[in-house]
Amino acid sequence: MPASEPSAPIAAPASPVSLPRTGESETLKQIRHTTSHVLAMAVQKLFPKAQVTIGPWIDYGFYYDFDNPEPFTEKDLKAIQKEMVKIIKRKLPVSREEVSREEAERRIQAINEPYKLEILAGLQEPITIYHLGDQWWDLCAGPHVANTADLNPEAIALESVAGAYWRGDETKAQLQRIYGTAWETPAQLAEYQRRKEEALKRDHRKLGKELGLFVFSDQVGPGLPLWTPKGTVLRSLLEDFLKQEQLKRGYLPVVTPHISRVDLFKTSGHWQKYKEDMFPLMSENEGDRLAEQGFVMKPMNCPFHIQIYKSELRSYRNLPMRLAEFGTVYRYEQSGELGGLTRVRGFTVDDSHLFVTPEQLDAEFLSVVDLILTVFKQLQLKNFKARLSFRDPASDKYIGSDEAWSKAEGAIRRAVETLGMEHFEGIGEAAFYGPKLDFIFQDALEREWQLGTVQVDYILPERFDLEYVAEDGTRQRPVMIHRAPFGSLERLIGILIEEYTGDFPLWLAPMQVRLLPVGDEQLPFAQQVAAQMLAQGLRVEVDTNGDRLGKQIRNAEKQKIPVMAVVGAKEVESNSLSLRTRASGDLGVIAVPEVLTKLQSAILNQEQL
Repeated sequence: MPASEPSAPIAAPASPVSLPRTGESETLKQIRHTTSHVLAMAVQKLFPKAQVTIGPWIDYGFYYDFDNPEPFTEKDLKAIQKEMVKIIKRKLPVSREEVSREEAERRIQAINEPYKLEILAGLQEPITIYHLGDQWWDLCAGPHVANTADLNPEAIALESVAGAYWRGDETKAQLQRIYGTAWETPAQLAEYQRRKEEALKRDHRKLGKELGLFVFSDQVGPGLPLWTPKGTVLRSLLEDFLKQEQLKRGYLPVVTPHISRVDLFKTSGHWQKYKEDMFPLMSENEGDRLAEQGFVMKPMNCPFHIQIYKSELRSYRNLPMRLAEFGTVYRYEQSGELGGLTRVRGFTVDDSHLFVTPEQLDAEFLSVVDLILTVFKQLQLKNFKARLSFRDPASDKYIGSDEAWSKAEGAIRRAVETLGMEHFEGIGEAAFYGPKLDFIFQDALEREWQLGTVQVDYILPERFDLEYVAEDGTRQRPVMIHRAPFGSLERLIGILIEEYTGDFPLWLAPMQVRLLPVGDEQLPFAQQVAAQMLAQGLRVEVDTNGDRLGKQIRNAEKQKIPVMAVVGAKEVESNSLSLRTRASGDLGVIAVPEVLTKLQSAILNQEQL
């Protein structure tokens, strides 16, 4: 998503540098993988007791996990990076060797590194080893550069140390993970670091706390955000906006429970595919977290909406039926995978399920896409591409017949071709019960996020034996469309905070106006004006802290309040406000009735004041 008003665009560097996409550059994979080995060699040179585990390349860099008796410090990282430079400058050849399992085991036992033995147990022959010169080696499949001289030490930086469990298992040893980044040129490294610094400024976790939108509590648990009054207003504004759009288009609101019998998800197939990701609530077999009986917290809403549809026999005259819910679902994400609002354990989906006849499918699918595009336009999310998320025929994770999949994928392909929408295919990205049209957004920092999604489903109507009475009196099977323009409301808000840098547009700002009385004498007038604004549905507050005007303005700026109105003696006398906005700066002294009119007009038209 490009930066757009009210958020400022990212300043371009003096000499623009294009960062290569990791997935497109084999050279970067080789550089980063080799650099991770150089890191490991440097660590074991400086810390002989350190044992290495795994060290892959990742997007924008690499990491290596170590078991070391003492924690690594910032001072240690600097020393390690200096040692890495020395290794690189020695121009060590990077060579590949194939050995038998027995030989690999013999060499590992000789250096007494038990983690390598566990890794070896999961490898197939031939076993490949990569050497840095003749002094250091590790089990590895590559890829690597030919010589450490192919690495540019000025394009490499160690970044941080974090904790990590061996094999990602909380019951196993806790390791230390050193993260780094590596590029082809120093200019690319500088551009990456500039973007990373910008990302820190935009970090929704930091801004969300500063703006008072949400909090996390250790006593509640990780991945479970608590929404403050301001954050709740923001959520409600987004929900109300979409609800109004849905009502215009014939959607019917529903509410479903937070728990269900396990059997419901056995019928849908979710239990068989995702039971490890479900939260248990009650079990008839005490102590069994994933008992085959009892109740679980719902991980998705579709089986509930199916039950509402199925509660009575429908006629073709009742279709399409469009059921919509802002339904909170729960997923057992690993603690290490959680991240602010973008990866949580409890989140709200703007879920809707449409039950249509086969003849209605194409038109309804296009209508859903139109709704999603309307939502994105309103939220100023412009830089997106469409992914046709289809199944991988070679995989066994999907359910349903080839014929059903062919019809569903055909409907999605016809829709994007009818709209002339730029798209690409993502083979293997489908849900297990049907293909999807996913909208992938690129934010102001060129990171990609999946937001809106539409799925065509012939499978669940079959599994739940859904029917409708056709015009000829026969019983027929409806087709389902699953859709969510926002996706996760929590993730959307996290993305919007970063995209707007906390500067929400006037219509969406949790607090729209702050009145700043110069002194206590002006406080009654300010409160009177605030009452008028509240009566007209504006979100307004009066600064009653008694601070000097300069501090009041600074506080309002920190809170990114879109409109500030100074109230002095002259303003009281003339029934006016000295208006200042974040979008346009100082607007001068304006009569209160005119201010109210301007604010209402700007909000109605989704404009800045």
